[in-house]
Amino acid sequence: MSDATSTISKSTASSTPDRLAGTGARLLVVDDDCMNSALLSERLQAEGYVVDVVNDGRAALDKLHEGGIELVLLDIVMPDMDGYDVLKKIKADAKLQDIPVIMISGLDDLNSVARCIEIGADDYLPKPYKPVLLQARINACLEKKQLREQEQAMYRALVESQKHLAAELNEAAEYVVSLLPPPITGEVTTEWCFIPSTQLGGDSFGYHWLDEDNLAIYLLDVCGHGVGAALLSISAMNVLRAQSLANTDFKDPAQVLMGLNEAFQMDRQNNMYFTIWYGVFNKKNRDIIFARGGHPPAVLVTGETQETSERIELKSPGLVVGTMSGVIYRSKRQPLGKFAEIYLFSDGVYEISNQQDRMWDYQEFLNSLTCELPEGKKRLDHIVAAAKKFRGSGSFEDDYSLLRIVL
Repeated sequence: MSDATSTISKSTASSTPDRLAGTGARLLVVDDDCMNSALLSERLQAEGYVVDVVNDGRAALDKLHEGGIELVLLDIVMPDMDGYDVLKKIKADAKLQDIPVIMISGLDDLNSVARCIEIGADDYLPKPYKPVLLQARINACLEKKQLREQEQAMYRALVESQKHLAAELNEAAEYVVSLLPPPITGEVTTEWCFIPSTQLGGDSFGYHWLDEDNLAIYLLDVCGHGVGAALLSISAMNVLRAQSLANTDFKDPAQVLMGLNEAFQMDRQNNMYFTIWYGVFNKKNRDIIFARGGHPPAVLVTGETQETSERIELKSPGLVVGTMSGVIYRSKRQPLGKFAEIYLFSDGVYEISNQQDRMWDYQEFLNSLTCELPEGKKRLDHIVAAAKKFRGSGSFEDDYSLLRIVL
């Protein structure tokens, strides 16, 4: 476009303070008036910028796609493709849309300014303009661009970090599952269901023969979630499997819990503690001796036959493990009928909320342990299906740990 008043004069250029010398940013000047674009380019180069000049919109888009341009100074009134159309194409292109654009025109019209801002221009300067104001606008746009790029880089780094963390947590969860015992069959049959929550949790359980007559059964739940909870859970489980508590008879649940309580004091475990139910089944006496530390009671279903069996909660007093030293735990003994099965579980099995924020009733959970099963349905499958149906989802807020042992 031809303009009687030049955008900037040589005499003005030489007398303006050198505010942004040495910035080195690469700018693109788009103006069909060769004299105006040449004068503007000269001024910007004097200020330390690297300047590319094109005289029409299509050439501007081609230059931008070559890459390297950090800011565009775009005239509005041009033939063939005006500044509005060029701006629209820049902001519609995912590869170009973050490049700041300052619109320049001799049109002193608020509607033009508003239209440019609506399309996506970062700033607007009318001709003739003051060089100091131009420098300030360029500097402000480049600073905003730099901050935006830093934010995007930080966001990408955060996303990548989250991906790595999620992958590591998945690996840790898989490791926890690998430590759980395989089901056994024979004189004792076991089966279990473990559904980790979206976070790495602190549930673990196990069973093993202490000798030819006594089977240890246990399930523990560390407070909170995360790597720390999982590590504490694994450590406690390994102590139980290895029977590595000094001066402890592992056939006496009370002694086991007192030993665990002294070994895992929370002031040495990053203020974490755990609940536990621990029992020992004696196949000769056909009874089970048990103790618990703040854990939900195990549920025994027993009788002369399954049809005449009754449901008994295996409760005993006892604080959570690790909160204070010197806690005394008590063991209790429960005889078993010819038919007997025991359910061990964490509170995540029944403390389930649905989309209406209603909690699953504990009694509903207990009923699912002994209700009549649909034909061909296994007990644990039925219990889990009921929990998922109530939850309205296949995932749970807490680890879902359920262990069934037929004795």
